[in-house]
Amino acid sequence: MAKDATREELLDAYNAIARNMKTMDATVELKPTAGSKYSGVIDEYHEVKAFLLAERPSDEQAPSAADEVIFVLEGEGELVSGDSRSRLAPGVGAFVPAGSRWRASNEGEGTLAILSVLVPDPSGSPRDRRPAVLSLLDAELAGATAARRFRLGVTPEVGCESATQFLGYIPPGRAPDHYHRYDEVVYVVGGEGVLHVEGEEPEPIGPGSCVHLPARLVHCLENHGPGEMRVLGVFRPAGSPAEAYYPDGSAAVVPAAG
Repeated sequence: MAKDATREELLDAYNAIARNMKTMDATVELKPTAGSKYSGVIDEYHEVKAFLLAERPSDEQAPSAADEVIFVLEGEGELVSGDSRSRLAPGVGAFVPAGSRWRASNEGEGTLAILSVLVPDPSGSPRDRRPAVLSLLDAELAGATAARRFRLGVTPEVGCESATQFLGYIPPGRAPDHYHRYDEVVYVVGGEGVLHVEGEEPEPIGPGSCVHLPARLVHCLENHGPGEMRVLGVFRPAGSPAEAYYPDGSAAVVPAAG
């Protein structure tokens, strides 16, 4: 997206992306942020929103009562919160504690796209909680059930006591039906497939799809391949993405590392 694009061109691009972002219940709508023609925010659904920044600087985000967990989908930029300044690039995650002001500026030639998940009623003491920025792409690759893998991002270890962020890699095929004991939001970064939910019709998913999975909901993501499907997940309470249970309540077994 060119920096000299007109407002109408930007909104057309935003709306095209919005039409591809679906939840289990509805298509979310993208609206321009008040006071700025260069950014947009997706209406919150299960505490999920996204920012598209076509020019710097962006509007400063007002302090929220919720913790904010961020993931950069594309583009280059900078995140500023207080005296802290951090580089933003694809695959970078960030934690912004409740009560913090922050803004992101686009330092690249294209669009800076940021996915944000709000975590209301955050756990832990509000004192000495500072923003944290890290690259999920540099994190250790760990194993989960059905040959799935993940990299951890924002976790209690970096100050976010309430939630865990991860980048998941799903191989082609369908994993066994399972559930988690945590409440989860999943965003499809790349790949196409089908979401299976107990009692519901299968739902096609692809890049931009956003799904809320309540705790103990039996489900599975099927990857139609041929390559890996990549998903960004945030769940609470914090824990391990590998923790899962089969419909009969038995724990899913994670294969030992080879």
